[in-house]
Amino acid sequence: MSEQLNEQELVQYIADKTKADVKHIQLVLKHEQAYLNNAKSDDVDIDDIIDYILRRPDVKLNELTVDSILEAEMDYLIKKGFVTYED
Repeated sequence: MSEQLNEQELVQYIADKTKADVKHIQLVLKHEQAYLNNAKSDDVDIDDIIDYILRRPDVKLNELTVDSILEAEMDYLIKKGFVTYED
């Protein structure tokens, strides 16, 4: 992977796609990273991540917003070649 992940560019991409507040996006991404860091395997379900994020006391977002943020993040990562979509 020759390109490094540009977090500011990622957050701006998600904000443009979802119209979510930048602080909310950063909070969702922070909790997503914490979940992934503690995951027992590489086989992670998006619904489990969403549930985990929604249970955090500092998250006051609805499920649709969290899902939209995570979907936009995945779009960005695929477009930039950081991940590939595997069904």
